Amino acid sequence: MRVLGVNALFHDPAAALVVDGTVVAAAEEERFSRRKHGKRPVPFAAWELPERAAAWCLEVGGLRPADLDAVAYSFDPALAKPAEEMGLDDPWDWLRVRYAERAPEFLAAALPGLSPAAVRFVPHEVAHAASAALAAPFPVSSVLSLDGRGERSSHLAGRYDHGRLEVLASQELPHSLGLVYESLTEHLGFLRSSDEYKVMALASYGRPRFLAEIREVVRPTGDGGFVAEPPDWSRWAPPAAEAGAGDARHGGMTRDQADLAASVQARLEEVLVELATWLHGQTGDRVLTMAGGTALNCVANSRVWRDSPFDEVWVQPAAGDSGTAIGAALQLTAEAGETVEPLTSAALGRSWDDDELAAWLRAARIPFSTPADLPGEVADVLAADGVVGWFDGRAEMGPRALGQRSLLAHPGRADNVERLNDVKGREQFRPVAPMVLLEDAPEIFAGGPIPSPYMLFVHDVAPAWRERIPAVVHVDGTARIQTVDDGMPRLQAMIRAFKDRTGLPVVVNTSLNTAGRPIVDDPRDALELFGSAPVDALVMGPHLVRRGDLTDGGRS
Repeated sequence: MRVLGVNALFHDPAAALVVDGTVVAAAEEERFSRRKHGKRPVPFAAWELPERAAAWCLEVGGLRPADLDAVAYSFDPALAKPAEEMGLDDPWDWLRVRYAERAPEFLAAALPGLSPAAVRFVPHEVAHAASAALAAPFPVSSVLSLDGRGERSSHLAGRYDHGRLEVLASQELPHSLGLVYESLTEHLGFLRSSDEYKVMALASYGRPRFLAEIREVVRPTGDGGFVAEPPDWSRWAPPAAEAGAGDARHGGMTRDQADLAASVQARLEEVLVELATWLHGQTGDRVLTMAGGTALNCVANSRVWRDSPFDEVWVQPAAGDSGTAIGAALQLTAEAGETVEPLTSAALGRSWDDDELAAWLRAARIPFSTPADLPGEVADVLAADGVVGWFDGRAEMGPRALGQRSLLAHPGRADNVERLNDVKGREQFRPVAPMVLLEDAPEIFAGGPIPSPYMLFVHDVAPAWRERIPAVVHVDGTARIQTVDDGMPRLQAMIRAFKDRTGLPVVVNTSLNTAGRPIVDDPRDALELFGSAPVDALVMGPHLVRRGDLTDGGRS
């Protein structure tokens, strides 16, 4: 069975191709269009489709639109209700629903040869849930989906048993943990439906001194649901526009604002643990799988891992709306009775072979080398405190850079946090993350699952290591780690070479992009970043570009 999954309605438009139960390709439209998140999540943009991502997925699969058995669209307009009936203040939401109803015709126009009858609607929360439970390496699991909103709900709690979903609870709008967090993001002066991760980072600088009051307005109901409507945040802290100058370490935030972020973050964690505990009481399962934008909150994920009754927690690496393209396609595949193969990597996007990368470099007239010991030469650059752009293999699906499109640096230099944030144009309260060799991770990091290949949990950094790797230790003593094993041999070899030189089995990892731009995807993106940012070296597959070679003549 050949199914193209499409996410288009809210934000992060994306496409994914599933053939005979295997995810063959998946990509977000932003990587092609270079518009962060693809589009803004407003009704007037709901008609926009991930046309380039979909065309690329079909190209990878060697398929024409007419060859598809189905197109799975991750929103079912038949389930939607008028915004006012759901308690939402969005007078144009009806337009979003109308666009969804016309999606079969829009898709047929975008993909000539596709029959509109091939398009099938998959409920949004089901698509999230399927993206987790069906992609996870477990035939049976409990599943939690939590995000801003779907057709009429913001949450699904259920159980997948060999591809079959049993829904055990859902939460009707307007109650939404995701919308509460989005509202706070906007109140603090960040971009809604985009910068929620900044609030999570900011929370570590505050104290949850408003937690008791937040508990009154955000609370579980004991039946798998919850009460959660955005309150008037000005009760606790003024909006960013009225706050005046704050602490520069907190990105200009005031103490009240940092404490409000800490209070809401703490309450989110508590509620997720309670929802997971309720779900475990219904299923008794060993494994919990999670998706939805709220599941990108790695601090909360770790709290669920530590404090809920589940033995194991698996989070979809593309947990946000882009991942519903994968989930919708997997859901239709499972409903057809086909076996779904677990996801083994988030590297599902575009790639170029060694010769193609060399051709790009030659066309750009960039001096480069192809070292016999690339890992060793890159380790030398990092050990000398250089910053390295790392472009290798298929691009990642989802918001985290996982060693395919990364910026790397020395973790033992505390000022590398400020340095990298300056390179990327980010707020200085934003942390950077460690990549660590899997075999060394248990000695350095605790309080979260290991392996942790998708950077979706935070771990406590062992006290003996905090002074050794200060660049990757957040203000609260934690780090959002990515473990590296032999599934990424070139990267693994490089970190081992760096360990040989420094004694540190860890390198700094942040995404290969600058502020406000999507993660680098194709070679041109990488070369543009290298040409405009103070990066000392650029890896492109087996090839190495050094900053000094651009003026010294270089090698090729």
